[in-house]
Amino acid sequence: MLDALSRLPAGVVAFVLVLFAALGLFGWTLYALLHGPRARLKRRLASVAGAGPDRSKPVRAGAMLKRRAIQNRLKQVDESRAKKGRSRLRDELMQAGLRIEVPHYLAGNAVGTLLAGLLYALSPLPPVGIPLAAVLIGIGLPKLVVSILAKRRLAKFTGLFADALDVVVRGIRSGLPLGECINIIGREMDDPLGAEFRLIAEGQKLGLTLQDALERAVERMPTAELRFFAIVLTIQQQTGGNLAETLAKLSEVLRARKRMRDKVKAYSSEAKASAGIIGSLPIAVALLLSVVAPDYIGLLFTTSTGHLMVGIGISVMGAGILVMRQMINFDM
Repeated sequence: MLDALSRLPAGVVAFVLVLFAALGLFGWTLYALLHGPRARLKRRLASVAGAGPDRSKPVRAGAMLKRRAIQNRLKQVDESRAKKGRSRLRDELMQAGLRIEVPHYLAGNAVGTLLAGLLYALSPLPPVGIPLAAVLIGIGLPKLVVSILAKRRLAKFTGLFADALDVVVRGIRSGLPLGECINIIGREMDDPLGAEFRLIAEGQKLGLTLQDALERAVERMPTAELRFFAIVLTIQQQTGGNLAETLAKLSEVLRARKRMRDKVKAYSSEAKASAGIIGSLPIAVALLLSVVAPDYIGLLFTTSTGHLMVGIGISVMGAGILVMRQMINFDM
């Protein structure tokens, strides 16, 4: 090994020695920090200070118990939702506020698909687009409408939920029971918040426990805010505590989440507008050319090469729109 080192250039040998010296210095410094006299003195002081009565231990123990209870409750909620295996389509119809059964919805999709395919076949458009038009109009369009209605209803519910928590906090502080506060929200607040709280109150009148009524409400409205509310009430029933103060803090957290959501929405509005313009530009140009120069753009729909180009263009545009959607979609 010494012969190999002697054959190396002097600069390389010096660099290796400096590197080993730096590593040794770092190791010695780390050992001194962990096991040196100052570290031993700090450990002795900490042990002496910890020998006395620690008044914060009950508070810490209570906080740890609440934290563990919340974690266990979240785990139970996730396990129960996974075991039920509910239909996602049924949940979306329920969240959209549509009183339609899943078989009826699927039957309507089938009828819409057949009608769309028939109307497209009767049109002068090329027959190659019959399956695509039937699927988009018969299945994609109703799914899009249900999704938009569900998102709007959930957003309206979330926007009113912090005010509902304030009503509960003021009612509890004034001496009203929790059930009466829920009834007040159901009577006074606008739908969909009022309707959901009315269902909670009616479920309790029919014999359901508050925990079961809240679980059903979370199934109908799977928002983080309502889930937090249900977990807080369940934990409070099990461990006790000041419910008004807990709900007041929860209301502050939910308002902070709303402010953050609005800020993200404002920051991403420019990107969303750009994505909308870029996505609609090819369609707008195609419509304009069909009016100005129909013979020029008609080659895309009257020749096999044009059909291939249209298919490739639609596929590439769809992939681009999905990528842009993922880039500007922030899950809050």
